[in-house]
Amino acid sequence: MQHQFKALTLSYKNAPIAIREMVALNEIGCKNLLDKIREFTTAQEVLVLSTCNRTEVYYSAEEDLSREIIKLIAIEKGFLATSVIAPYFLNIQNHQNAVQHLFNVAIGLESQVVGDFQILNQVKNAYQWATDAGAVGPFLHRLLHSVFFTNKRVANETAFRDGAASVAYATVELVEELTKEIENPRVLMIGVGEMGTNVCLNFQKSKIKNVIVANRTHHKALDLAQKANAQAVYWENINEEIALADVVISSVPGDCFTITKKDLTETAATSEPKFFLDLSMPRSIQDDLATIAGVKVFNVDAIHNRATEALKKRLAAIPAVQNIIAESTADFHTWAQEMSLSPAIQQFKNRLEEIRQQEVARALKKMNIQDQELLEMVTKNILNKIVKLPVLELKAACQRGESEILLEGLTALFNLEQEVA
Repeated sequence: MQHQFKALTLSYKNAPIAIREMVALNEIGCKNLLDKIREFTTAQEVLVLSTCNRTEVYYSAEEDLSREIIKLIAIEKGFLATSVIAPYFLNIQNHQNAVQHLFNVAIGLESQVVGDFQILNQVKNAYQWATDAGAVGPFLHRLLHSVFFTNKRVANETAFRDGAASVAYATVELVEELTKEIENPRVLMIGVGEMGTNVCLNFQKSKIKNVIVANRTHHKALDLAQKANAQAVYWENINEEIALADVVISSVPGDCFTITKKDLTETAATSEPKFFLDLSMPRSIQDDLATIAGVKVFNVDAIHNRATEALKKRLAAIPAVQNIIAESTADFHTWAQEMSLSPAIQQFKNRLEEIRQQEVARALKKMNIQDQELLEMVTKNILNKIVKLPVLELKAACQRGESEILLEGLTALFNLEQEVA
């Protein structure tokens, strides 16, 4: 089985966002694709993973099923132009490379934000859906649990999970720190460009749930609010919303919109403390706001520095992470090789047991009950001792990568079924 594991992947590394959107699958889509792959292909164990940055299928099969799977993805998404999406898929046919790729993806080495911990939760969801669909066998079960154990080691033994390594994540992290003493803090997000959108969406993974979105074009604010579980307000009420908010985040360029000290002092219902985070360039929040009692201002450089420091730590931890993954993959491959020997070992035992029973049957007719029991016990002990040494040698050969040679010899000597070898 381990020699049949493969991966088909399309990610931000080799596909633009328009292509990624075309093949992105929600939970229902992933489950439907699982069913289609199992029904229309020879794949045995299947895992479907789809996020904003990647759509991947891991499967076990003797032959390359990439063409069939891409067609099934196209059908699930409601279009048949496989020629449009096929060039962007990376087809990993080598089983060890496929296993390595799954480890790297799940741990966060392949993420846009290195060390992203959300990807592991997405892998866990994919694993659960595959299990529910009956698409997971011993190989994938063991592989996924090896991945989860490795993730714990990475979190406990390295700095790979420390801090927020993107400006959007760092913004949310900073807001959580600043408002930890405020009950149900009100956060106002001004602007729904790429940065504002990312920050809003990241709040979904935060304890902070009272998020307000404002934008000059109201339908854009409304669209983002629906995606991010937030509330949209009209631009005409922006000053009132600034006054009500505990945290104001602006991603609108300063040449289009500015918050001044005068604006704040002339607005009623100002809450204290109040925090302003300026993610825009040019800046849209004037520094002199910080001269007002209870008001603090953070510009994009301060937030970017937090993200940069975290990213440096994560990048520095990569060699240690790779070493941990290497240990885990080595252990997993050893287990997989031993697993592949089990049918042959069982056949070997069965063949010896046949011989034992044939010879014992001839002698039993001439013995009393006590002698028969003694003969059974002695011959079984002899059989177990005979089997033990070849089995230990086969397992040791797995460690050396030489198990196939010994297995061929065992198969030939005892006329075992060739398909097992």
